[in-house]
Amino acid sequence: MSENSQALLDSLSLDPRLSLFAVAAGATMVGGELGDDTLDDMAAQVASGALAELDARLVWPLLAEGLMGAQPSRMLAALTACGALERLLPEFTALFGRFQTGFDGEPVDIGRHQGRVLDIAAAGNAPLRVRLAALLCNLGKADSPPQHLPSHYRHIDRCLPRIRNVCARFGIAAELEDFAILVAMELERVHRATRMRAGSMTALLERVAAFADPARFEDLLTVCACDYFAYPGNTTPTYPKAALLKQALAACLALPETDEDEATTRHEQRAMAVASALRSGTDHEL
Repeated sequence: MSENSQALLDSLSLDPRLSLFAVAAGATMVGGELGDDTLDDMAAQVASGALAELDARLVWPLLAEGLMGAQPSRMLAALTACGALERLLPEFTALFGRFQTGFDGEPVDIGRHQGRVLDIAAAGNAPLRVRLAALLCNLGKADSPPQHLPSHYRHIDRCLPRIRNVCARFGIAAELEDFAILVAMELERVHRATRMRAGSMTALLERVAAFADPARFEDLLTVCACDYFAYPGNTTPTYPKAALLKQALAACLALPETDEDEATTRHEQRAMAVASALRSGTDHEL
């Protein structure tokens, strides 16, 4: 168990059953790998029914600590191995054994992929909202209609209520929930940025409030970059879509100020600026 996990348990006088989650959170720290005996003890605790009446809101501080660890996938692996994650976060464990197509055309296990996304986010010292969004953004792919596979038809429609349910279950702050929903809705659109028209790219920037909340926009790009680099074969020095969207944003920000009542005109001006900056007419794909 990490010193932070033990301190959290001691200071808050939490239910002893939460020691299982403290141990799992500690596994994310450097040198925190768990042995087989520890995992067996955790599994026995779960099998005994210890978690049956456990309030998930008490678990969230420890899960958040694990997400902020050096290798969050270790916590997920430990909690999955002992059966605890299935009890409290079945929406995520349902992703294991489900596949999506990677950038190289090869199938990728979604549950394992999300673990890699989290570890890449951790390596970049990303904030909690980035890591939570990385955990939750693909929940709708667990039960995609088989006739549409490998495409995950309308998975966002299934994902959003699951994110809301998970956040309600764990008592997660509204700001974190809102960002996770934003990522679920926009991640794939960001990945498709090079195929967008200037008007569509401008609409994306406006929709994600890139002008009003640049920090949130940066965090969105961070999640997308972590997702990109989690796929095998993506070894470019930087995430190419981030540079493209930042160039588009800079072109828009260079425009002179206008009256807030001129929203339609402003959108058109921005689209023209984006098209010009990226050397493309608004009727051509970028």
